[in-house]
Amino acid sequence: MDNKVKETIEDKINNDDLHLFMKGTPLFPQCGFSSTVVQILTYLEAPFSSTNVLEDEDIREGIKEFSDWPTIPQLYYKGELIGGCDIIKEMFETGELQEELKDIINN
Repeated sequence: MDNKVKETIEDKINNDDLHLFMKGTPLFPQCGFSSTVVQILTYLEAPFSSTNVLEDEDIREGIKEFSDWPTIPQLYYKGELIGGCDIIKEMFETGELQEELKDIINN
């Protein structure tokens, strides 16, 4: 991954508390896994930004290398990878996600 791609990824995850690398957009997810994560975050009223990896192949491949995580979506909180769809879904079901995001969830 070149430095420009790495810097772009770092800027995205460091400039917003909650950032989702996904296929599509929150209003029009392009895969079921991305849609599931968006639905969970929307349900929790957690403000998040997103990057549509389908718009930039360098970002799409770069985020996998950056995180050493092979799949998309990827959710970052305060610069740290939380996980993909399965992890987010499990954390939501156990209440762990709500606890993790309690500082930014609109209650």
